[in-house]
Amino acid sequence: MIHRRDAMIRLGQLGFGGLTLPTLLAGQQAIASNGGATASADACIYIFLWGGAPQQDMFDMKPDAPQGIRSLFAPIASKVPGISVSDQLPLFAKQTDKVAIVRSLTHGSNNHEPSVYHMLTGRQNPTLVSPRNQRKRSEFPFIGSVLSHFSKPGALPATITLPRPIGHDGVTYAGTYAGFLGPRHDPLEKMAANRSAEPELHPTTPQPDLNEMRLIGRNGLLNVLEKMDHRLQTRPHLDLNEIRGQAMQMVTSPAARRAFDLNAEPPHVRDRYGRNEYGEAMLLSRRLVEAGVKMVSMFWMYVSPIDGKVYNVWDNHGATAGLGGVNGYAMLKEKYCLPPLDQGLSALLEDLSERGMLDRTMVAVAGEFGRTPKINPTVGRDHWGMVQSAVFAGGGVKGGQVFGSSDAIAAYPKEQPVSPDDFLATIYHAMGLPPDTEIPDREGRPYRICEGKPITQLF
Repeated sequence: MIHRRDAMIRLGQLGFGGLTLPTLLAGQQAIASNGGATASADACIYIFLWGGAPQQDMFDMKPDAPQGIRSLFAPIASKVPGISVSDQLPLFAKQTDKVAIVRSLTHGSNNHEPSVYHMLTGRQNPTLVSPRNQRKRSEFPFIGSVLSHFSKPGALPATITLPRPIGHDGVTYAGTYAGFLGPRHDPLEKMAANRSAEPELHPTTPQPDLNEMRLIGRNGLLNVLEKMDHRLQTRPHLDLNEIRGQAMQMVTSPAARRAFDLNAEPPHVRDRYGRNEYGEAMLLSRRLVEAGVKMVSMFWMYVSPIDGKVYNVWDNHGATAGLGGVNGYAMLKEKYCLPPLDQGLSALLEDLSERGMLDRTMVAVAGEFGRTPKINPTVGRDHWGMVQSAVFAGGGVKGGQVFGSSDAIAAYPKEQPVSPDDFLATIYHAMGLPPDTEIPDREGRPYRICEGKPITQLF
């Protein structure tokens, strides 16, 4: 006799790839009893500048710093008196009345892997190294997966990753999925990590040989199998019929399909965001939160046409062969760094505001670390965990402000240091989850979702 678990796994594998959407939805329905805090934000868009963006060249200009440290870019006034940003961000400068710039985000690691993990989970794991840091189920969950744990199921998953998770050399980075919360809370990934052996998680598009009618037919067959096996009802605390129904809805729902259809947007809107991977990912992020997704994480990267490899292009050491060997400052001015960020982020903030969505949608922008004060011999900057700048907007955040400060050369925090734990706690706070809210690991042991303190002064 075929058990329900077998039948559902087969439905999931045939329709969507290795992991089942019904399993995801089961976890979304099993909401923890202590997660009932009233949220001030309905959704969050987390734009992650993988590689580590240079604070001195973007949001924390130091025009009085010595030559060799001072940015080759110039500061410009923004819409808010007293707040200046890089001259490479002229469109963003017009939106500073909507944002809070944090200039004192700090931690102690200069390595990508543990820093990414820290900024995505709020936990530290200094053992992570490149490229042997494949994500594992024993690890602490990604923030989007925690939000999924406290979310009701809908036509779309609670957390979605665009355009693909962080990864290279066959490895998908730790910290980018649900870890010990299990596959049910993994983000939907539209694409797998570049050249990864691990498939994307919970794809919404059925395989080519499985059209909607065949999928519905298999759903009917599963109903028959359930009636034949009374042992399928061994988990009365979950409505498994409803869970499978939600999985079907995710694939067959016109609303879910429409959320991913950028062709539904007017041409001038697409032009405003930018017709490139970054602008389209930010526009799609807006559409997804509009459709009910709790967290959209956009991991910024670039697949080089030179060698087909993925690059964390904010890592602007300079002289990278796969990027044409240009220097670090030339990298920042390329089509994969500051120009699309300026265009896309300013469009996102403006669009959310005009639609009346900004108050209920938090936008968070950060990377895994900042860059060295000293400009290196290849006219770039190197890894620097001790300080970086981050941006918050929406979700109750008061715009037009700067929180914290760095020293005279943007090397160390000077006032109001903020840890990655505090950064994530601020997102949780906006979403109505106190940091001491607990989640269970695979053995049922409770863990606080975050050890940091939210920056309540921003709200």
